[in-house]
Amino acid sequence: MTAGDGPLPALGGGGRQIRLAVRGMTCASCVRRVERALSGGAGVESASVNLATEEASVTASGVDVAALSAAVDGAGYEARLPGGEAAEEQERDALERERAAEYARLRRRTAYALASAIVLVAAMPATRWIPGLDAIPARVLHPLFFAIALPVQIWAGAQFYRAAWRVGRHGSADMNTLIAAGTTAAFGYSLLATFAPGLFRAAGVETAVYFDTAAAIIGLVLLGRLLEAGAKARTGEAVRRLIALRPRLARVWEEGEEYEIPVRAVRPGDIVIVRPAEQIPVDGEVLDGASAVDESMLTGESLPVAKAAGSPVFGATLNTTGVIRLRATAVGADSALARIIRLVEEAQGSKAPIQALVDRVAAVFVPAVLAAAAVTFAAWLLLGPDPALTLATLNAIAVLIVACPCALGLATPTAIMVGIGRGARDGILIRDAEALEQAHRIDTVVLDKTGTITAGRPELTGLRPLAASAPRLDERELLRLAASAERGSEHPYAGAVLREAERRDLALAWPEHFRAIPGSGVEATVEGRRLLVGTAELLSGRGVDPAPLAGLAEAASAGGESALLVAVDGAAAGLLTVADPVRPTAREGIARLRARGIDVVMLTGDHRESALAVAGRVGIENVVARVQPEEKTRIVGELQAEGRVVAMVGDGINDAPALARADVGIAVGGGTDVALEAAPVTLMSADIGAVERAIGLSRATIRTMRQNLGWAFGYNVALIPVAAGAGYLALALLGQGEVPLALRPLLGEQGFLNPIAAAGAMAISSVSVMANSLRLRARR
Repeated sequence: MTAGDGPLPALGGGGRQIRLAVRGMTCASCVRRVERALSGGAGVESASVNLATEEASVTASGVDVAALSAAVDGAGYEARLPGGEAAEEQERDALERERAAEYARLRRRTAYALASAIVLVAAMPATRWIPGLDAIPARVLHPLFFAIALPVQIWAGAQFYRAAWRVGRHGSADMNTLIAAGTTAAFGYSLLATFAPGLFRAAGVETAVYFDTAAAIIGLVLLGRLLEAGAKARTGEAVRRLIALRPRLARVWEEGEEYEIPVRAVRPGDIVIVRPAEQIPVDGEVLDGASAVDESMLTGESLPVAKAAGSPVFGATLNTTGVIRLRATAVGADSALARIIRLVEEAQGSKAPIQALVDRVAAVFVPAVLAAAAVTFAAWLLLGPDPALTLATLNAIAVLIVACPCALGLATPTAIMVGIGRGARDGILIRDAEALEQAHRIDTVVLDKTGTITAGRPELTGLRPLAASAPRLDERELLRLAASAERGSEHPYAGAVLREAERRDLALAWPEHFRAIPGSGVEATVEGRRLLVGTAELLSGRGVDPAPLAGLAEAASAGGESALLVAVDGAAAGLLTVADPVRPTAREGIARLRARGIDVVMLTGDHRESALAVAGRVGIENVVARVQPEEKTRIVGELQAEGRVVAMVGDGINDAPALARADVGIAVGGGTDVALEAAPVTLMSADIGAVERAIGLSRATIRTMRQNLGWAFGYNVALIPVAAGAGYLALALLGQGEVPLALRPLLGEQGFLNPIAAAGAMAISSVSVMANSLRLRARR
């Protein structure tokens, strides 16, 4: 699938983005091998493979997709080619069905393997300890045990052998190689002891069998895989929830008739009708009607948003109160929801920089474990006590089984998947894992004032008729005349005046004469009256003394408001104040950032008095006013030069360079396409509190990743030496003859790790990493 263009960020790179499903991977070593195979292709710029999603993301130019698939197949794994946009939903459904069927097969094999293992683990010792049973000869019991264990080996455990063969024929090894080698050694040793016991008696070795060990290892590893598959399914819940939001049908208006058609048949430009309590099927622009739309699935905001003619609406949001007619502007893969789904999938498949350490370890992990098992076998065979062959075999098996590259492979991608999915659920879209990791280090947040702290849409805040004017105008008449004069203006302040006049249901007149003076205001003739609306300089330049309004204008400026002076027929008549209102959640959001120890800086192109007034209302102490767009980038750079990790939050084209320069750029929802493209993090709502939540999510995710890696590395470092026989040597050094009673189920009587316990520990390692990552889903 290629990354789409649009108002949501697309992953960078010179080539196109291609995603492949990769089957057969089980551990970090598999990931490393597939990445090497893909990266070696001509035209491939980068390749990233995610074990948790079982997907590869490749950035390439001029590459045949079939060649990428062949490279994966050549590495011993199976690749699925992407389909076109029309087939995307069918592919997802087919993949879900296939995974469900695979999970059912895995559950059946696990149940059989565990049941057989329990029988063998219980029966084999019982035949030695229970009076009467110990009289049954081995030539009878051992073939019976073989018959129970054989289906486990060749049916339940077949997936390990097939996977080991796929990579082995290409000269590689992975976790399946370790499992296959360990269980084959236990089963093969037991097979010889059962059907060729003379070989052992001739060598003076006891003919013990370990069918229970082979069956229990396969059963426990399969149980770990089963639990892991269930946990993996839950890590992808965020994308499935988004997909489930997509409407299926749309009501299209054509030639005076309504037709209900599948959403995929709607085309841009079609007229769509949406009734109350219905989902809006496609992105569009309201043509007529008015309603309130619940956009919580996109923004995380619970309050419905008022919509009227000209308002944008988005597919999958809920129309609550009125009937609206809209013109479709984006459908299918171009819709906001489709881009969000694509963004989340790509982000979940990306890698955090911390993963580089894991990849380097994974590259040598399996060969190192195989070498350690060989050394263990040779050392105990040559130097160990009797029965040396048995001890050497069991210790080598334990080393092979206890090593867990799958825990290493799952440690970071599962945390990233759950963390990014959790953010998407809260309206925080994180473009890649690097941004997620970087955000936890943020210590300074730079906020653009207009559109971020404030609403970005000026509103009329005051009407002050001049009492001494002649004739004296009341508030309604002052507003009516000023709004009539502004009807020809495109200035945002004119829009604020006109909206207030409309709200008060005033009857406006069209100006008979109109002229806009850039940077000053307007002059117009309304109902025969000459009007000036604008700055003091405009009035004085037209021979009107602005002095009677000077005090009111200064008070407005000190309060962070802009003053529009009004003159009628050559005399000052009153003053209108306009301000960009502070967002209701701004103060609380900034307070939460400061509570985390994060410095907050406000940048604005406004004059200092207005900037300080806004900063005072929201609790910001660091203010930089009169800033030009290019200076925002310089200021971010200066903060970084001080050693700070800077997040830039903005919504406009003029913020895009600073968003790109910052360590983490955060674009506010509703902002321009350029700002959204420049920022690796997008907030679907305009709530500054979401900035704090994004940083908190990053910190929680990184904490989980470190816990996972600490467990995975620590587990292998601690248990591989124990599996190699360190317990026996420790007892010898301490002069103790026997293992403490509590540890005997794990270490036996002599300090050797039971291979069955090793298999259980390996399964627990993988499952614990998955479970720890899933805790992020419940994070508040």
